[in-house]
Amino acid sequence: MIPSRARTIADWVIGLTLIAVGVVAGFLPVIQGWVFILAGLAILSSHSRLARKILDRLKRAGRGVRDRIAKRPSNR
Repeated sequence: MIPSRARTIADWVIGLTLIAVGVVAGFLPVIQGWVFILAGLAILSSHSRLARKILDRLKRAGRGVRDRIAKRPSNR
């Protein structure tokens, strides 16, 4: 299914806005900026190869961290 031009423009505007909010929020102590960056990349990944590549790399890194934490012996 090919998205309409309005949908593509809306996705770009929303995706880039979320990434910008995430970068700014990275400097604020209350808001988790990485959540906004991941959401923006997820939206843009359907339209941009670069965004898809970055999102896939971040997913692999996240899975690696999850696996290392799961394999860590508990200190109980």
